[in-house]
Amino acid sequence: MFDQIENLRGKYIEIGKALSDPSTMSDMKRFTQLNKEYKELENIVAVYDRYKLVLSNIDNNKHILETEKDEEFRDMAKGELQLLEGEVEKYETELKSLLVPKDPEDDRNVLLEIRGGTGGDEAAIFAGDLMRMYTRYCESVGWSVSIANANDSAAGGFKEVVLEIKGENVYGKLKFESGVHRVQRIPETENKGRVHTSAASVAVLPEAEEVDVYINPADIRMDVFRASGAGGQHVNRTESAVRLVHIPTNTVVECQAERSQHKNRDMAMTMLKTRIYEAAVRKHEDAIAARRKTLVSTGDRSAKIRTYNYPQGRVTDHRINMSMYNLEAFMNGDIAEMMEALAVAEQTEKLKESNLA
Repeated sequence: MFDQIENLRGKYIEIGKALSDPSTMSDMKRFTQLNKEYKELENIVAVYDRYKLVLSNIDNNKHILETEKDEEFRDMAKGELQLLEGEVEKYETELKSLLVPKDPEDDRNVLLEIRGGTGGDEAAIFAGDLMRMYTRYCESVGWSVSIANANDSAAGGFKEVVLEIKGENVYGKLKFESGVHRVQRIPETENKGRVHTSAASVAVLPEAEEVDVYINPADIRMDVFRASGAGGQHVNRTESAVRLVHIPTNTVVECQAERSQHKNRDMAMTMLKTRIYEAAVRKHEDAIAARRKTLVSTGDRSAKIRTYNYPQGRVTDHRINMSMYNLEAFMNGDIAEMMEALAVAEQTEKLKESNLA
């Protein structure tokens, strides 16, 4: 492990020199890529330097215990040695985690799709509750959220809603949310006080970048239609909503979030590229699924991942068997603790499978 870190330190120094070279600064694409890599290595090198300092201090304290006659000095050295030895294990664990290869998709923005499932109107209402939960979480961490497409339900909530979320490490944080979310509660329409079970599905798709997917314009059919939902007279008079069909893959996307047909087409094109890119990523993941499939991110969107039990005020994630009894706060966007626990579980499994375990 330490040979690997020393090699990374050498790479870190080389990239630092390259970043200060005027010729690198003239190539903005290369400069951006090197700067990103430099920051990732900087964290590993900083933790490693602290780790080596702790080892050096341990050696110094051991030397004091071997050579010092003064009991007061010896007692101080013993106490410090115990603290330092505890830090060694902490830094070694942190270094192992940092050396686990990072998912290259983690830094991407996402399209987050929520669809009402079994449960009729109540499922659509729950889909709206999930949308609000994710929106409030995103706002709390400084990400931008916009509705790319929405299919409202007459009873409230959404039959389907697609959010575009932009920020730092968005996919890395949200990727574990894909799957079926189940709710157990008394619907507003239930007059006998019976608890019903409904569900909504969530799909978190890493947004495609321009270099990821090339789509031949000749392979796209575009339909325009009148948007549905709120919007007053404008909705009824103009065909601003856009539907794109990618003929080779029969991939269909719709966008009616904007009043401008041009803006809706641009957003729909982003959605189309993301769907096609995500399909390619999923194909790659399926190819290695027999060799490696983690507890947390199985890639199976039909899997029930979480239950929201309103009578008990409980939310349970079934992948890590973790329950929290703060359902009201959770539904208001306080989901960071659960997401962190999922990330730790994933990291632990990766460590077990790597030669760093």
